[in-house]
Amino acid sequence: MPSPPLSFLTRLWFAWICFFRVLFNGVYARDVYDIKQLPPAHEKERVLPEAAPEPAPVVTVQSAPIAPAAPPIDAALQLLALLQREGRLIDFLEEDVASFADSDIGAAARIVHAGCRKALRAHVTFEAVRAEQEGARVTLPPGFNAEEVKLTGNVQGTAPYTGTLQHRGWKVTAISLPTAVGEHDARIVAQAEVEL
Repeated sequence: MPSPPLSFLTRLWFAWICFFRVLFNGVYARDVYDIKQLPPAHEKERVLPEAAPEPAPVVTVQSAPIAPAAPPIDAALQLLALLQREGRLIDFLEEDVASFADSDIGAAARIVHAGCRKALRAHVTFEAVRAEQEGARVTLPPGFNAEEVKLTGNVQGTAPYTGTLQHRGWKVTAISLPTAVGEHDARIVAQAEVEL
């Protein structure tokens, strides 16, 4: 029986993580690209046992493992378009900043930061994973949620673990993206502009 589909928030988070992993990790990008080249599951042929006139042992031929379908990317592209529209994030990241003075980069970063923050706060609600202040000593009991807390440093033995909170973490508690209208192409995250 196939697994149930992932929730919208899970897909959005997965798409966001995959976007940056593909962008910055060449090996991961190659693996994802190789998976993308596989034929869709509905095009794969399955070998079925032939009907026998009398009862006989049935031999089942197993097909190769089916790669999971690529997650929908429209929501991730929509969020990327909002970050571009409000903060010019893509323009900033695509700019070669090596030749600019640090003061120029700092001024540009403030503008990008303010715009991207506005876009995120308008559409995504975040909450800290841990309530303690960064730098506080925390103890993680046995069975702590490893998806919420990542252990770093000299990790040995089993929980409970006691350490210093380096980052409180973030989780999304709500998200509201605009509804696409008509034949909108989500891949166009920023239109080219022509002044007449």
